[in-house]
Amino acid sequence: MDAAGRAVVLETGRLRMRAWRVAEAGVQRELWTERDPRVPPHRRIDAQGRPTVGDLEDSIRDDEFWSTGLLAVERKATKDVIGYCGLFDGGRGTPEEPDLAFELLRRVWGQGYATEAARAVLEWARASGYERLWATVWDWNVASRRVLAKVGFTETARTVVDAERGTTLFTTIRL
Repeated sequence: MDAAGRAVVLETGRLRMRAWRVAEAGVQRELWTERDPRVPPHRRIDAQGRPTVGDLEDSIRDDEFWSTGLLAVERKATKDVIGYCGLFDGGRGTPEEPDLAFELLRRVWGQGYATEAARAVLEWARASGYERLWATVWDWNVASRRVLAKVGFTETARTVVDAERGTTLFTTIRL
């Protein structure tokens, strides 16, 4: 929601970003199944197969996060949801300095959608009065690092090293 309580809908030439629909939980489940094994366990499918599509449906239905934070990225031409992009409170700064996050289905990687979606979110953030955003990225996630650099994020000296998963890099942008 924006400051006036209206649902956020962002559009680019090829994309529309909007609140998730319960029927799209399968797309979220697919994102979970595609994650790199170095991603922390709480962000991957667990031994019991959770989250299930039903769990994700409940999350979309009950959690404001999916209607106001991480927006569904839909291709206009085909009307299919290919991932998410948006802002959330990652605890790196203040609520006035949220994090940018994006994740797209592997089948659409390399087509410029992540950069296009991120630019639209940055434009919306700037127009909404945000002055600074953050984003974290694993050092091994070269494609996401490239997207962040393309849209103007710079890597800071701040990192968190995890011997098993790699190094988390902190990036920021002044709007």
